[in-house]
Amino acid sequence: MKTAKEEMPLIAPRPAHSDFYPLDEFYAERGEAAPAIDRVEPDEMPEPYRSLLDHITDMTSTLEKFYQETLHIEVLARRLRENEYCRETVLVLDRSQKRVEFGAIKINLGLFPHEACQEILRARRPLGRILSVFNIPFASRPGAFLRLESDNFIETALQLRRPQLLHGRRNSLVDAQRRPLAEIVEILPP
Repeated sequence: MKTAKEEMPLIAPRPAHSDFYPLDEFYAERGEAAPAIDRVEPDEMPEPYRSLLDHITDMTSTLEKFYQETLHIEVLARRLRENEYCRETVLVLDRSQKRVEFGAIKINLGLFPHEACQEILRARRPLGRILSVFNIPFASRPGAFLRLESDNFIETALQLRRPQLLHGRRNSLVDAQRRPLAEIVEILPP
């Protein structure tokens, strides 16, 4: 007989929302069209994209390990509706100030302890670090791997000088009861 953990799929089922959710909502709020995205298989992504995206851990620890620096967030936009907190962000390395991820996240605050919610709303630390600091168990479930050409907004956010072919993923973080802690789109610079 399989345990609940063994029965949990490694890849999340296709989300009810788009592969660009919740980032597509921020584009809609600005009245802009989101860039066209393509779904790709992990083996279609070049390195280091594949190693940085094709895993079932959080992006905070993955990027901090890769760059050997800690990260903080820069919030580009945010909104709070009851227990649903959404923010569009850039992850920035603390020492070098290099921008290493652009994306958006929808966090279900109702599934977090009060102190963790306060830290999330302070919007300084990435969610991955908050999960670690507060010892909140979670599982990462990538639902899609993405390829897109950067638009002006992404180029500005990541400080790119020209359009670039980028890769990312649509990810879900779930708690031990498989409830969605967060829905995330994570896009990496070249």
